[in-house]
Amino acid sequence: MKLKMPPLIVAFLFAGLMFVLAKYLPVGNFDFFGRSYLMLTLCLLALFIGLISLVQFYRSRTTINPSAPSKVSKLVTGGLYKYSRNPMYLALLLLLLAWGLHLGNAFNTLLAAGFVYYMNIFQIIPEEEVLFQKFTKEYQKYCVLVRRWF
Repeated sequence: MKLKMPPLIVAFLFAGLMFVLAKYLPVGNFDFFGRSYLMLTLCLLALFIGLISLVQFYRSRTTINPSAPSKVSKLVTGGLYKYSRNPMYLALLLLLLAWGLHLGNAFNTLLAAGFVYYMNIFQIIPEEEVLFQKFTKEYQKYCVLVRRWF
């Protein structure tokens, strides 16, 4: 697998693009009642999902290093991983959506969608290829039962 950038760096780059877009695009600004509550909810949900998924990897004694999926020792399929194959990336997406709400520009949703596209193509699909080679039937069954994002 040829990883271009670590997922956290990718998320920070997309957050930076969101900031630039919100600052310099003269259209698309919005505000609504409860925006700050929704933003806080998304942040807390992202924190919860991210921490729980990391704890699950730690308890399973497998690597969380996205640049070395071949070092994975166990396929984690319980807990949050019963609902999402990529809860850590989902947590990053939720943080980007919260950031977009904070910035208040509707076009930032396009950049959040761009993050999903980038992660699917350059991170998740290569990871899935390695996992399929390592856990063939078990991983194939898991992919049928559990969606990629949510």
